[in-house]
Amino acid sequence: MRKPLPQDDLQFIVEQTADVWATFDGARLFVTGGTGFIGSWLLEAIQHANRVTSSHVEVVTLSRNAAKAREYAPHLFDDGSVTLIEGDVTTFEADVGRIDFCIHAATDVADTKKAADALRMFDTGVAGTRRVLDFARKSGVARLLLTSSGAVYGPQPPSIEKMPESYMGAPDPLDPTTAYGQGKRAAEWLAATYAREGDLQVAIARIYALVGPGIPLDGPFAAGNFIRDAIAGRPISMKGDGRPLRSYLYMADTCIWLLHMLLHAENGQAYNVGSEDALSIAALAKTIERLCGSRDSGLPTAARNDSDAPRYVPDTSKARRSLGLAQYTGLETALSKTINWNRTAVTQ
Repeated sequence: MRKPLPQDDLQFIVEQTADVWATFDGARLFVTGGTGFIGSWLLEAIQHANRVTSSHVEVVTLSRNAAKAREYAPHLFDDGSVTLIEGDVTTFEADVGRIDFCIHAATDVADTKKAADALRMFDTGVAGTRRVLDFARKSGVARLLLTSSGAVYGPQPPSIEKMPESYMGAPDPLDPTTAYGQGKRAAEWLAATYAREGDLQVAIARIYALVGPGIPLDGPFAAGNFIRDAIAGRPISMKGDGRPLRSYLYMADTCIWLLHMLLHAENGQAYNVGSEDALSIAALAKTIERLCGSRDSGLPTAARNDSDAPRYVPDTSKARRSLGLAQYTGLETALSKTINWNRTAVTQ
């Protein structure tokens, strides 16, 4: 079973989104990906808001296996404010009455076996988004937030320090390994088209690397895998030379950003979600080793400062300027909170 998230994080989210709960009082919210990393954080934040603000938000969430979801996180899915419906995002059928808001956060990217199936990955992004958009329109949804990814830009040129939303690059259409980015691009096109053609207001969150309690420790995320190794007392296993540059936004901050975007983002617009503080993969590994107090694995303190090192770092000035958002949690604090939560987590 997964234990609850840190209460101080949930309280901080609620405090930073007070206008959201005032607007959402009595609303019904549909969330896809409710058992995933992002979705489960959002659900737990909503439940905490219901407790401390009396906002009475009802959540309807989708899961491929409802019984497994309840077993994994009973504190989430046995709560009276959550209605769990079973189905795949690409094919589900549900009649749950009127829905006011929707967050489409379903993805297979954290599941390495499913992510290896390029066609399935693409279909989840495209057919799943079309299904959710049709469901939202039918259910009377006023505003929908699509969680997309910085992968839509394709490789970030080393000459661009921080990737802006205006960049017109794209993943290579002849490379089958770009299924995730290709699917997200098509999903964004669908969302923008629905936003233009009907009453449904749609915004897009292009999410970069995240870290926080609940991050998969056996998946495609370097931070999670490094934390797994360090907590177990093993030398951190790092693929490659550690040169690529990344940045990491804490999940509590991410929830604040997504909730504000759901309520306030401009219709048909996309916003980068992430940290602008770049560091190399090698530096991330060394920081995690130090915070865990684990033995030195012999990794370099930092990768050499090559000007052509691959980058995956967003420009978030659009979200900061138009929505008043900020990075509230520094990286070392974010990593420490993630490490401490995982050290005491119940073995799944």
